[in-house]
Amino acid sequence: MTTATPAALTVTVQDRIARITLTRPEVRNAFNDEVIQQLKAAFEDVGLRADVRAVVLAAEGPAFCAGADLNWMRRMADYTRDENLADAGQLAAMLRAIYECPKPTIAAVQGDVYAGGMGLVAACDMAVSVRGAFYCLSEVKLGLIPATISPYVIRTMGTRAAHRYFLTAERFSAEEAHRIGFVHELVDADGLESKVNELAHALTSASPAAVRACKKLVQDVAEREIDAALVAATVEGIAEIRASDEGREGVASFLQKRKPAWLAG
Repeated sequence: MTTATPAALTVTVQDRIARITLTRPEVRNAFNDEVIQQLKAAFEDVGLRADVRAVVLAAEGPAFCAGADLNWMRRMADYTRDENLADAGQLAAMLRAIYECPKPTIAAVQGDVYAGGMGLVAACDMAVSVRGAFYCLSEVKLGLIPATISPYVIRTMGTRAAHRYFLTAERFSAEEAHRIGFVHELVDADGLESKVNELAHALTSASPAAVRACKKLVQDVAEREIDAALVAATVEGIAEIRASDEGREGVASFLQKRKPAWLAG
């Protein structure tokens, strides 16, 4: 059975595996408030379906996800602090829906992953990447911080790697993403589907109740719980910096394709 949302994503279910595919390659699968709502609804829906045992998050085109859509960023540039709080809260709710999906999730990374896209990969239980993909936490270059995605990304790559890549905004290779544990497997482009299917079929062949309980076990035991207080703190953090002078200047300079003020002179 297949359902579709043409502007943002498709959802297919076959052999007990749901596949949620981002379908906006013309904007490098960047997301906006509408896409965020659709992703959240899709993961909530497949999480409740009795005919689904595993979920694959995939994308079309050369990039997996480039983070925030430029038109959405243009709107955000004029948001008040309260509007930024509400906006970041929706992103946080979507990431949590992926992370807490009762079915195991796999990110199938076929291309570059930037900024908020890193949160999509990190919120999944496991990730397979093509060797040619590049990764980047680019927020500080715009005067922002990766606050809302940080609970998931830091858990995935570890504190030490986060110190480097959050602060430098360096682009790093799929090999480096694998070395630091951000992705589990590296494959050639023509081997991505095979490896993802291999993992998905391993998940569907195990006890559904045991798989669900194991996923919850890891989440309950690992470090700090991603609770309402932590989510609220990250939402506050991104709202504060978006509304700051440097945050506004960073986004404006990016949209205007010029150097930010802190690089002038």
